Amino acid sequence: MYAVIQTGGKQYRVEEGTTLKIEKLDLEEGGNVEFDKVLMIQSDDTVKVGQPYVDGSKVTGTVTSQGRHKKIKILKFKRRKHHMKQMGHRQYYTEVQITGISV
Repeated sequence: MYAVIQTGGKQYRVEEGTTLKIEKLDLEEGGNVEFDKVLMIQSDDTVKVGQPYVDGSKVTGTVTSQGRHKKIKILKFKRRKHHMKQMGHRQYYTEVQITGISV
């Protein structure tokens, strides 16, 4: 059984026990989170596709950690103009382990 959920402007395919890094949520470690924007659920041989969301379904999970991704390096360079600009960025994330999918 798996589901496709939407959070943080992105879509994720999740199963029970899956650990994924999503956009930062303001929750403490060990806290519970519910995703009610479920786009699709597949169980056994049946597939339910929402329009846009599947009614009465939710995916639950627990927050395992909060952190930051690896640094992304940005370099802007213009040749022969004596111009080079170097920047970096680290995006915050919340690591969630999926505990249940209910229809």
